[in-house]
Amino acid sequence: MFRKINLALLEWKNSKYRKPLILQGARQVGKTYSILEFGNKHYDNVAYFNFQTTTKLCNAFDEDITPNYLIPLLSRLSGKSISKEKTLIIFDEIQLCERALTSLKYFCEEANDYHIIAAGSLLGIAVNRKSFSFPVGKVDCLTMFPLDLEEFMMAFSENDLIKQIRHSFDTNQPITNYLHDTAMDLYRKYLVIGGMPEAVARFVETKDYNQVRYVQDSILMGYLDDMSKYQNAKSEIQKTRLTYNNLTVQLSRKNTRFLYKLIKTGARASEFENAIEWLTLANIVSRVYKIEQVKKPLENYRDIDSFKIYLSDVGLLCAKKEIIPDDVLYMTEELNDFKGGMAENFVNSQLIMNNYTTYYWESGNSAEIDFIIQKNGKLIPIEVKSADNTKAKSLKVYMQSYKPSYAIKISSKNFSFEDNVKNVPLYACFCI
Repeated sequence: MFRKINLALLEWKNSKYRKPLILQGARQVGKTYSILEFGNKHYDNVAYFNFQTTTKLCNAFDEDITPNYLIPLLSRLSGKSISKEKTLIIFDEIQLCERALTSLKYFCEEANDYHIIAAGSLLGIAVNRKSFSFPVGKVDCLTMFPLDLEEFMMAFSENDLIKQIRHSFDTNQPITNYLHDTAMDLYRKYLVIGGMPEAVARFVETKDYNQVRYVQDSILMGYLDDMSKYQNAKSEIQKTRLTYNNLTVQLSRKNTRFLYKLIKTGARASEFENAIEWLTLANIVSRVYKIEQVKKPLENYRDIDSFKIYLSDVGLLCAKKEIIPDDVLYMTEELNDFKGGMAENFVNSQLIMNNYTTYYWESGNSAEIDFIIQKNGKLIPIEVKSADNTKAKSLKVYMQSYKPSYAIKISSKNFSFEDNVKNVPLYACFCI
């Protein structure tokens, strides 16, 4: 299964400015598999250490965390010769060992010719909730996400279709109706299956949506388990679960802006802010802020009290809402209230996977733009429609007010470019 992260890892390996690398991401997005595959392909050997499965491993870092001390010890523990530039050292679930994380600072300063990748699913939480000495400025960082729709298509051997989609995106020329329908079918499958590697692999092997849902339910249960393991106060666990379980309700509304009162009557930001922060740091959700002014840098103009929350994987979103796959595959009317939120969630995840920071914009109660991104130095508005009804009154208001270079309208319609609006089918978001 091809993963784009492999290209980033190879760039890291070959960089003359390379430092120890920290690879973050939600549980089961494929971090361990990808770095082991990368190591076996591009190095003479791999020395792998897992702080979760080998609980006594952390003791090796108690006395001394300098490279001169650690390398012979790690070599003995792994039973492998560790050579500069020829061995990939992997520290998995590094958030469970503070001193191992701190040791990366000394590898950077004293022995940077040893290649080290540290992976952690809940590293952001560990660093924020404990007195970790994070090696600021001494490590490179990457975040791994579920498969995007392009990787998903590759898993189904649709490489020729991908080429056609990219060509049409670049030229704004419609793709043939047959290929358009084929790509839309794959998009709807992606909504159900999502991008978690095990779920995708299970469907490729079995073509059984029940098998996919079994995998997804296991992942969702794992997230709930993490909330219990990595939070101390029982009240915080309850608040995090309440917030997490309420997300599908938030996305079923016409205006998907997050409202605390939907979690429980009388709920306030101060009560649930830590819960939202936990879910964000665990890479389970992403938070998209409203911007008060459309100016660069967008981060300066975000409204910290107004935001939307999306799940990192749209397949898990459907599983969490217990949606029947056929209802998504055939877009039945019963889903009408949820289609908009589901499409927004999908688009947001694809944009984040392409390293965009997303925001949204409102003009009182008269207009709203789903996403604003900065692309090639320009601020681009993006309007999302779940079907082919592409009337976008809000987009007209925005364009009259701010006169962007162009706008993007995402829907189930084919490619085109008219009235300074680039029409992009939902399945082509990975091209943006």
